[in-house]
Amino acid sequence: MSLEKKSDGFIMQAGILAMAGIICRIIGILYRSPLAAIIGDEGNGYYGSAYNIYTIILLISSYSIPAAISKVIAGKLALKEYKNAQRIFYCAFIYVIVVGGCASLFAFFGAGFLVEQNAVMVLRVFSPTIFVSGLLGVLRGYFQAHKTMVQTSVSQILEQILNAIISIMAAYLLKQLVIDRDPSTQAVYGAMGSALGTGAGVLIALAFMTFMYGLHKKEIKERIQKDEHKEVLQYSEIFKIIFSLVTPFILSTFIYNFSTSLDETIYRKILKLMKDVDVSQIAIWYGVYSGKAVVISNIPIAIASAMSAAMIPSVSGKYATGDVKGTRSKVHTAILTTMLIAIPSMVGIFVLAEPVVSFLFPGQTNIPLAGALLRALSVTVVFYSLSTLTNAVLQGIGKVTAPVYHAAISLVVQTLVLIPCLIFTDWNLYCIAIATIVYSFLMCILNQRAVRKYLDYKQDMKKIFALPFLASVIMGIVAYYVYKLLFAVLKSNVVSLLVSVATAAFVYGILILKLGVLNKDDILAMPKGKKLAGILTKLHLI
Repeated sequence: MSLEKKSDGFIMQAGILAMAGIICRIIGILYRSPLAAIIGDEGNGYYGSAYNIYTIILLISSYSIPAAISKVIAGKLALKEYKNAQRIFYCAFIYVIVVGGCASLFAFFGAGFLVEQNAVMVLRVFSPTIFVSGLLGVLRGYFQAHKTMVQTSVSQILEQILNAIISIMAAYLLKQLVIDRDPSTQAVYGAMGSALGTGAGVLIALAFMTFMYGLHKKEIKERIQKDEHKEVLQYSEIFKIIFSLVTPFILSTFIYNFSTSLDETIYRKILKLMKDVDVSQIAIWYGVYSGKAVVISNIPIAIASAMSAAMIPSVSGKYATGDVKGTRSKVHTAILTTMLIAIPSMVGIFVLAEPVVSFLFPGQTNIPLAGALLRALSVTVVFYSLSTLTNAVLQGIGKVTAPVYHAAISLVVQTLVLIPCLIFTDWNLYCIAIATIVYSFLMCILNQRAVRKYLDYKQDMKKIFALPFLASVIMGIVAYYVYKLLFAVLKSNVVSLLVSVATAAFVYGILILKLGVLNKDDILAMPKGKKLAGILTKLHLI
């Protein structure tokens, strides 16, 4: 695939990345079940604790690099400044080597101060991955800037496959080393094995992306040689650009994701110090929340993340050339597409929460609790999807500080909700779910208001929200009763769930078309839209 022969169809690119995201989530779910059987909810708790800190350090050091680099390089590519785009690419590597290296060392040597004792070794296993992730992020951002998501998508799938294989194998083997020790020690070693899998996955993804860059190296050189722009940015200028752009990206992404770690810390401290709950029991409870409910609720949000990654370079390119109308059009298409998936996902998760958990984690304990928590988190699918997307819009048009303020405000409010909820009620994990709902809702509202202000963008509330919600409610009722009827007859959760989901998808698709949410022009704008429109016309659905 040539970097020159690129399409501006970011919905197609988002679709590619979204499909990869869904595949990765499915792989993640599939391996989570045998992994959870090996390390247990306690091991999941220690893994989740270390993973949250690892994520925060990764966010600060290099997680935002793909989005930031794709934005700044996309702007230069839109102006055909290929020399400057390549110089930015090189400087980004220097940035992540320095910052990522320091962050990796900090995670390793500071683990004892960052997590509880049983999670220290798990975080140390995670630490080298921080450095490798930075290098991977630069390469992914480079290809995303060219509006091609294929390389990133394939690398993500490879990463998740190796992650799954190594996580299960390493968790099992390490646990066998201490099979004669107490259950908590076994849980720790199992969690360390899972962390090893994460690092192995990132390493194979980096190798693949490096190989793909090498394939395009000759083409890149030829393009740079043809660049006739005389204004070449000095490296000092480029580092200023990177720091000025990456810093707000980091702050926004850090605060946006810090809520998870903060919630966990507050939860653990209050239950341990004020309610005298055993550390192992806290780890088991939190393992149910983070290892089951949150993992499942994040699957549909992957669509919004893919749409965001695909949209940043596209929006940046349009906005850099002064095409505000074109920018608004892309924003509208992205939000409509995302809501058409997020809203039915929310309803589907709500009505089939426990069957879904039972299907993905068969034979495990705490299924009713995980199902109830998943049902509580279902509404966050819409809020997080929309706020993730609008974060990308604001970053794409250069309003990178707006999401920072919004995330900070939302974080303060959700903390003020969580603390008294944990202290004065016995709602336990539901307190974290409530705080998550508050946080995601506030982010969604504040970001939406900012997008409306800066782009003069007015949403079609009926088409984007009301009609898809109506279709989803009808779909949810059908799915619920189909499942109940089949389960009463067959006594098989797997068959009942799969048939009810397939029926729900069919009903929702028909309703979306009949209610006029999607017209022929909308369908023609989709990937393979002409062929799809032809089929739907023959069926008299449009």
